[in-house]
Amino acid sequence: MSEPAPLDLHRESVRPEWIDYNGHMNVAYYVLAFDHATDAFLAYVGLDDAHREATGGSVFAADSHVTYVREVGEGDPLRIATRLLAFDPKRVHLFHEMYHAGEGYLAATSEWLILYVDLNTRRVGVMPDAVQQRLAQVEATHGKLDWPQQAGRVIKVPARQQA
Repeated sequence: MSEPAPLDLHRESVRPEWIDYNGHMNVAYYVLAFDHATDAFLAYVGLDDAHREATGGSVFAADSHVTYVREVGEGDPLRIATRLLAFDPKRVHLFHEMYHAGEGYLAATSEWLILYVDLNTRRVGVMPDAVQQRLAQVEATHGKLDWPQQAGRVIKVPARQQA
C-alpha cells in the first residue's frame, strides 16, 4: 500500500484568542497548530495514547524550527501537510507545511526532531518494531519527495561586507 505524500491529517481554524496585537496569528499558536499536526502524525503511525498507556513509551520534541511565510488571521481555515523526512530507532524527523485551506497559499513551515522516550526511565529508548515498520512504510513514499527548501535552515544575520 502506498502512503499519501505528504499526509493531510490535520485541519483547524485560527481561533480568536490566537490573534495578537498586530491583528494576525501570534507565533506561539503557529507552534501549537504544528504540535496538533505532529500529534495527528504520531497517532497515524501508532504512537498514540493507547501506545503510551500500553508500553510506557512516548515522544518528546528535541528541536523545532518555524518559518513564517504569510499571515493568517482570525477564522482562517488551516490545512497542515506533513511529511516524514527520516527516522531511526530512536528519532523521527518531520516537516509540516501550513496552508490557508481556503486560498491555498503557504503560511508557514515547521521542522521537528522527535525523540522516543521510555517514560519510566525518562531516557531515550528504541521504538517498538511495529512502529518502526509503520514509519518505514511512510518513508518509502515520502522519501521520493524533493527535500523541502526550508528544512535544515540555520538562523543567522549575514556578515557585513567590509568597505
